[in-house]
Amino acid sequence: MTEEILIKFLLKETSEEESTAVQKWLDEATSNRAEFIQLEKIWTASKSLSTTSNLDEEQAWIKFKARTSMGSNEAIVRPIKQDFGWLKIAAVLVLVAGAWMMYNVFGHANYTDLVAGNKVIIEHLPDGSEVTLNKNSQISYVTDFKDDRSVRLKKGDVFFNVAHDKSKPFVIKINKVSVTVVGTSFNVKHLKGETEVIVETGIVKVSNGNEMVELHKGEKVLIKEVSPKLIKEQNTDQLYSYYRSGKFVFYKTPLWKVVEVLNEAYDVRIVIQDPSIANETLNTTLEEANQLDKNLGYIKETMQNLKIERNDGQITLSKIK
Repeated sequence: MTEEILIKFLLKETSEEESTAVQKWLDEATSNRAEFIQLEKIWTASKSLSTTSNLDEEQAWIKFKARTSMGSNEAIVRPIKQDFGWLKIAAVLVLVAGAWMMYNVFGHANYTDLVAGNKVIIEHLPDGSEVTLNKNSQISYVTDFKDDRSVRLKKGDVFFNVAHDKSKPFVIKINKVSVTVVGTSFNVKHLKGETEVIVETGIVKVSNGNEMVELHKGEKVLIKEVSPKLIKEQNTDQLYSYYRSGKFVFYKTPLWKVVEVLNEAYDVRIVIQDPSIANETLNTTLEEANQLDKNLGYIKETMQNLKIERNDGQITLSKIK
């Protein structure tokens, strides 16, 4: 069934024969009815468009009517009421971009969700890009990547290895932040009101709507909701990749950073009770697969002045006196 006939049906301008054909098509398959409902939503959304436009609505409407006359030699002439201006604007959009593009213009593109529960998952997107989601992470991507390589990072920690395609940039949206690439690999984390982007290969552009920074290999940017300024700096550790490598590589890592990573990896609450040890550094490599207690034991052996206590589901770190 063509879009033109369906649109005529919505406008109640189909002939009796065409109306019967549409009804038969709707009854043939659930997917047909779903497609019709989608198109109907497009028309409903288009009502919000301004009735004044720089586009030549009358000419577009005439062309649209000509396209939907189904080959009739005689033009269909009907009075167009003023309150149908939104229909003419919608017709312009149909002529220019088609119903699918209209659906995206109104922000209703079909998205597919990827959700990682209690384990890391690796998936391939329709364009060949590979994504690795850390535990408890969630993204959604436009189901049809042919025209729009858009991904939404809802929460968590995700590594992107993007397939190269200069003609269609790959865009990740995180609230007001957008990350744009052509073909590269990088990590994006969005947790507790902060967004961090770390580049492994290629070039990544990060924007918050007001400013933009360009990141190269080994660079990162951290954006906080309370202070959305983009600050570019060198990345000095590999801890961001622990969920892919299976290793915690601590090199001159301050204890506060160690605690931050362990809390995220094991979903626990570790606190530093004594501020004097917060910046003491750790040099060791631990296996993520180890039980938390085992890794805490290794850390205690390395930092010999460290005291570890458990109390009411909380792990407290302090200095041995």
